[in-house]
Amino acid sequence: MTLNDLPLATALTMGLVVAYLLGSIPSAVWIGKSFYGIDVREKGSKNAGTTNTIRVLGLLPGLFVLAIDVFKGWLAVYFAKFFGSSLTEINQDYLIYYQLVVGLFAVIGHALPVFAHFKGGKGVATMLGVVIGLFHEIIPLVLAVFVVVFIITHYISASSMSAAVSFPIFYATCSIWLHYDVNTIKLCFSIIVALFIIWTHRKNIKRLINKQEPKFKFKKTVD
Repeated sequence: MTLNDLPLATALTMGLVVAYLLGSIPSAVWIGKSFYGIDVREKGSKNAGTTNTIRVLGLLPGLFVLAIDVFKGWLAVYFAKFFGSSLTEINQDYLIYYQLVVGLFAVIGHALPVFAHFKGGKGVATMLGVVIGLFHEIIPLVLAVFVVVFIITHYISASSMSAAVSFPIFYATCSIWLHYDVNTIKLCFSIIVALFIIWTHRKNIKRLINKQEPKFKFKKTVD
């Protein structure tokens, strides 16, 4: 039996579950506990993400966490093509819409991982993987915003939020400039992404306002 032999609703549900489970892989927690005997959620910013992993464990493990978290977002979207392949027989756009939903489930899994007592990261890297899979044309522009803001401020949080806000702007602008129709669903998704990233950084925003946000360094800074 193949996925095409399953009822459509069953295949689509399986895709969502797989996406959530992929997102739930707590790379920062597992790497910290397995190789260093440290739970990164108990030190630094207490966030199970790349930035705090670098602060607590060092640059190399942080880069591994970044790669894994980006990859699991991309992989969830990639697998969605198989679980939702029958949707193309109805409407080609339906598969894209399904991939968007699958991507959100992967990010939810990262933020609320079943494998780590529902205490995960902010979802920035996983969301980046989703965006790479579905909006690869504008990724260089979004990353450029991240890099420029980081060079100016040295704040990962400010860079992430700036890149997130630029996402829907670049999508709409590039679509118009390249004479593509602006897909309303994709535009709404990009706005949701921006709002989600800002929401997950609400504590960082307070620290930035109070000038208490630590600037990022490419090395371990927490004992």
